[in-house]
Amino acid sequence: MSAFSMPDLVEPMMASTGELPDADASEWGLEIKWDGVRVVTYLDGKGGVRATARRGAKVTGNYPELSVLGDLLPHQGAVLDGEVVAFDRTGRPDFERLQHRMHVADPHPRLIREVPVHYVVFDLLYLDGQTLYDVPYTDRRELLDDLELTAGPIEAPSYLRADDAEQVAELLDYTREQELEGLVAKRLDSPYRPGKRVDYWHKVKNFQTQEVIISGWKPGKGRREGGIGSLLLGVHEKGALRFVGHVGTGFTDRALMDLGELLRPLSRTTSPFAPGAVPREFARDARWVQPRLVGEVTFIAWTADDRLRSPSWRGLRPDKDPGTVTRATGS
Repeated sequence: MSAFSMPDLVEPMMASTGELPDADASEWGLEIKWDGVRVVTYLDGKGGVRATARRGAKVTGNYPELSVLGDLLPHQGAVLDGEVVAFDRTGRPDFERLQHRMHVADPHPRLIREVPVHYVVFDLLYLDGQTLYDVPYTDRRELLDDLELTAGPIEAPSYLRADDAEQVAELLDYTREQELEGLVAKRLDSPYRPGKRVDYWHKVKNFQTQEVIISGWKPGKGRREGGIGSLLLGVHEKGALRFVGHVGTGFTDRALMDLGELLRPLSRTTSPFAPGAVPREFARDARWVQPRLVGEVTFIAWTADDRLRSPSWRGLRPDKDPGTVTRATGS
């Protein structure tokens, strides 16, 4: 451990997509992949709490529930890494529900009561003058467990060693039964590298997800007439925006109304894609927009022509920069 002042801003370390460890399973730990938004919190040791999103935006006011951390550790300086999650009535993470809080900088007490959030802490990056980036994962987790943070809206669930085959199978079955996104496998000796995507943390997903850039929309028909019927999607590839298909399922009526309000001021007369990049059936009657909003979809697979097969809308990702959205990116 090294003695330094508390970091002012930490961009969280990110996992690569991978598989469950097999031959060297004893060297890995497993955590549930929480379906929320990544948030780093900073405790000043005087009861004060700050919070930042993945790319450094201040979100302290968005989630006043996090102020409880100041009560739990009133005299300790710390930096924590975790996920802000909204749960449904059955206790499952509900990303759609979280959407109602993600965009609100100063939520009304009524909204806080209707859509409470929890902060699931899974890493400790700084404690009482000591930066912990080079400390192995297992030691950081031991220090985190010693803080006993589980109280109220704060949770700090333990990890599972990947060499316990029976418990791993039970955990996998549980995530699938509960329709959770999957697991994160982390090497037990892994350091923490802020802002880096590393291969010693693996996302092991139960289904595929993809960040996408909203680049246009098609007018709705029938019940959706007069509004959005589907969204036209793109990702960046070799410095250009590439069309990857459209999505018309997974929306609530409220989500479509909100998207309409957000996309209206982004309207443009020409396609943001290269000429001829969008097939005629999608370009016909399309309403184009500036490619600034990022969303996320689930899908079955990539087609032979590199389109999303059977995508379903999950929600907006205001914590993501459209300039970084490429194929197979993740949180």
